[in-house]
Amino acid sequence: MSPKQNPTYQGRPLPHPDEEVFDQGLGFDLGTLMGRRQILRAFGIGAVTLGLAACSTESSGSTTTATASSGTTSSTEIPDETAGPYPGDGSNGPDVLEQSGIVRSDIRTSFGDASGTAEGVPMTLELTITDLANGGGAFAGVAVYVWHCDRAGLYSMYSEGVTEENYLRGVQIADSDGKVKFTSIFPACYTGRWPHIHFEVYPDEASITDSTKAIATSQVAIPKEYCDTVYKEAGYESSVTNLAQLTLESDNVFGDDAGAKQLATVTGDVAGGYAVALTAPVDTSTTPTAGAAPAGGGGAPPSGAPGEGGPGGGGTPPSGAPAGGGPGGTPPSGAPPA
Repeated sequence: MSPKQNPTYQGRPLPHPDEEVFDQGLGFDLGTLMGRRQILRAFGIGAVTLGLAACSTESSGSTTTATASSGTTSSTEIPDETAGPYPGDGSNGPDVLEQSGIVRSDIRTSFGDASGTAEGVPMTLELTITDLANGGGAFAGVAVYVWHCDRAGLYSMYSEGVTEENYLRGVQIADSDGKVKFTSIFPACYTGRWPHIHFEVYPDEASITDSTKAIATSQVAIPKEYCDTVYKEAGYESSVTNLAQLTLESDNVFGDDAGAKQLATVTGDVAGGYAVALTAPVDTSTTPTAGAAPAGGGGAPPSGAPGEGGPGGGGTPPSGAPAGGGPGGTPPSGAPPA
């Protein structure tokens, strides 16, 4: 007969086989405790290892994407505005766009048979034309015609004393960024109109000889604080009084929204000149509506300055100054303001 075997616990014989496991004595209990810690340690290490492996697997399957914020492009078209009675584009009398030399960046001096130079505080104008019909990107290749009055409030080709001049008028072709840049002078403020710069956008250079092909006609508004500073300079004296009678809200062109979409960004000073910039979104999927003059504004022009015809405009050009309908006389009823 085989000898009787003592019962075991976890492979170890019980010192007191007739007692419960927890009554086997201190030595047996210590051995059991150490065994459990080893098991727990092993399990814990394994759990941590599994956890790290899971995290590693999850991380390797994920991708972090950083999106750079780019400059926003307005999705609203630049407002169509009147070209005024002194456009020089053939739609109302003389046509500078037919003349050789009109494509130029420095517009301070007359060209062709004229030789006068417009004096005043230096200014550069940069327009960025965007193409809303094609996602708002740069409108490269369009032709931009710019014109504005001189420091006395006179428009070349029209106002008395400068009818033989064609300064402060020029065309540039937009580069790959949709930008055009002109070197000019800071314009005056004449009676009834907020200080402004006119521009027309054409599909290309070949189109500029036909004013009906313009795809946008608008105006740039100049912020008041810069006008206040410039108009303290010699030659701009009449602008001080004229500007004091106006606000952007009362202007008969910018008044509908206080020029919110046409107010330029300006930097610089009198000594070094000012840089005027504006982004002009153009939508070729819409029909241009320029030409109708908004109501309001007006007033009599200063001596030698262009008249302010149009609804609420009033005012007769000085003797000898071409009117809205051509050389000499009174502007026709409803002629738009300049």
